[in-house]
Amino acid sequence: MKERDPHRVELDPPATTQPLTESAAPPEHAAQLRANDGIVQEHLSNLIHDVAGDGVQEYDAKLVRELMTAALKLIPDGRGTGELKLMAAAMKELRYAYRVFGEFADPHKVTIFGSARTPEDHPDYLAAVEFSKLMAEAGWMSITGAGDGIMKAGHEGPGRKASFGVAIRLPFETTANEVIAGDEKLIHFRYFFTRKLMFLSQAEAVVCFPGGFGTLDETFETLTLVQTGKASMIPIVFIEGEPTPGHTTSGGDPDKAIANYWGGWEQFISNQLLNRGWISKEDQYLYHIASDPHDAAQHVLNFYRVYHSSRYVRDDLIIRVRKPLSESALATLNEEFAVLIAKGEITQRGPYSTETDHLALPRIAFTHTRHKFGLVRRLIDRINELGSDE
Repeated sequence: MKERDPHRVELDPPATTQPLTESAAPPEHAAQLRANDGIVQEHLSNLIHDVAGDGVQEYDAKLVRELMTAALKLIPDGRGTGELKLMAAAMKELRYAYRVFGEFADPHKVTIFGSARTPEDHPDYLAAVEFSKLMAEAGWMSITGAGDGIMKAGHEGPGRKASFGVAIRLPFETTANEVIAGDEKLIHFRYFFTRKLMFLSQAEAVVCFPGGFGTLDETFETLTLVQTGKASMIPIVFIEGEPTPGHTTSGGDPDKAIANYWGGWEQFISNQLLNRGWISKEDQYLYHIASDPHDAAQHVLNFYRVYHSSRYVRDDLIIRVRKPLSESALATLNEEFAVLIAKGEITQRGPYSTETDHLALPRIAFTHTRHKFGLVRRLIDRINELGSDE
């Protein structure tokens, strides 16, 4: 399997996976070997070497050892069988899913959310087919929940070869759609939280079509993770089909349907969240409501015109770009986004000594306040605009 060269990286990976304090854990008996004891840690290190062989990165081995150490503590902690089963199943699911995605590391991927109930003649369905086909023509792969409705449409556009299915086991949805059924890129999940992690960790864009509770849950979680800086900055696009008489997204009463789904959603966001102060004005930069499938596809592709990826080194936000910016462009960024700078200024530079990937790309870096991520999203737009103008 080829080593993954990720387009996205975790913005702020922890220095250690171990908890800062274990004061809440029950005391271990004196007769027991503690998982942190030197002899146990030596055994774990030897096991890692025996299984992984020579050449494993020291930091990677340390992380696996911490994972094994945490697992060894579960029984002394008093965890019940049900809790152990949950954690074991979740880890197995994640490992398998990462293996599948790791076989297709190079292509960019877009996650598509939307209702499983959308009929195949519905404008939203047709728009999802067109959008996913446009993205496939640009070299992207589509990730959907593998069900019917919008999920099937998101596979129908690119076809089986350029599709991933991230399915959830539910009592009323037990089979995958006919496009992805039986494919090696179809992954079945027991838990929503592991499934959501793969939806977002593997995608360079998220595109949402109209849907119900599940779609809105996925939409708001995506917005929340990006808004709080817990996920890498990505384009988040909302789109629906051209409304036609007699159609509703879920097959309900057309007389009671709101013609414009995302327009109604944005009205709610403005009236009930923004006007009450529950979100900030700049949070509206986090998403784009597309006018049609071509607009949606172009918005996603434009996001990566000059911008490449982001990460933190301590409090410095590093933005990798595909081409250097001019001094005048940097001056414009410093003027327009001074509120994001904790100290110093926005500069252009090479990679930090702690970075190990994409070292040939130039960087735009500054000490970030860790606030106003909606403005960070707008900063990326301006980098793309200024870089393209040059």
